[in-house]
Amino acid sequence: MKIYGDIQSGNCYKIKLLTSLLEIEHEWIEVDILASETQSESFLKMNPNGKIPLLELDNGTYISESNAILNYLAYGSDLVGNGRFSRAKVLQWQFFEQYSHEPFIAVARFISKYLGLPKERKAEYNAKHAGGHKALSVMEEQLQLTPFLVGEDITIADISLYAYTHVADEGGFDLSAYPSIRRWIDRIQSHPKYVGMD
Repeated sequence: MKIYGDIQSGNCYKIKLLTSLLEIEHEWIEVDILASETQSESFLKMNPNGKIPLLELDNGTYISESNAILNYLAYGSDLVGNGRFSRAKVLQWQFFEQYSHEPFIAVARFISKYLGLPKERKAEYNAKHAGGHKALSVMEEQLQLTPFLVGEDITIADISLYAYTHVADEGGFDLSAYPSIRRWIDRIQSHPKYVGMD
């Protein structure tokens, strides 16, 4: 299988981390979003939405959207949650990541890291911090109760939220006020099959 992505993108890194944890063989194809490579005619034929990550299966079919790819690749493993309730909680956190976390923390990081915090986007960057801290507070509350977001073991819920949380400082978020999140980050990074963003 082939994975099209930018390793510095949290949404793409989620997939890279999962393939390492599950030892999934794949070909990684680096895509430069700032050079508009996702808008090329050849890429749009694969994903009309023009976004990465993109998974190309051996039979020539494609799956887009990072959390959908995580669910596909982790299918049948313990990382999707054990039982109906746990499975629903994994999905709950993945929806939370897309709607309540990523739009604030990832966007602030993009404006700062990728765009260099241009003056015309400074107000937008600052506005993202309230929502980002709200999301971090929700995570902190859960991680005070359990080592991982859905209990005692790592799942794709953790992978989804780890991707942008562990580099939240690059978007101006200070994690010093979130000790449970910092311990959770350490737990994930201590996994024997962990791979970093670079």
